[in-house]
Amino acid sequence: MNWRHYFSAFAQTIATASGRPATFVVAATTILIWGITGPFFGYSNTWQLVINTGTTIVTFLMVFLLQHTQNRDTVAVQIKLDELIRAVQGARNAVMEAENMDEQCLEELKDTYRQLAQEAVPCITAETRAGKL
Repeated sequence: MNWRHYFSAFAQTIATASGRPATFVVAATTILIWGITGPFFGYSNTWQLVINTGTTIVTFLMVFLLQHTQNRDTVAVQIKLDELIRAVQGARNAVMEAENMDEQCLEELKDTYRQLAQEAVPCITAETRAGKL
């Protein structure tokens, strides 16, 4: 196994753990303890720097871990959707490349599907047709 596999497994584990209630409780408890210790340290600059540095480091690292996990999940969902499009007879296989289209192509594709929806459901309101809903 290579380092990418280990990083993916690590990132997935951290992302899963960070979303648990227990993790929030640990973070909230840490902040509470930090706040309670303020008077003992005279609310010094060092006391403030500890929490600022700690939270900045954790946030900085979490951004990369969560982004990696999100990217991986997005690719997996895209592959699954592509397989469904491919497997459904009559589906437009060109849609499988939608994530790689430029903005203009995506808008045209969106307009095409909006028109198909209007034809299928004639009671769609003018606001829906204008893309406001």
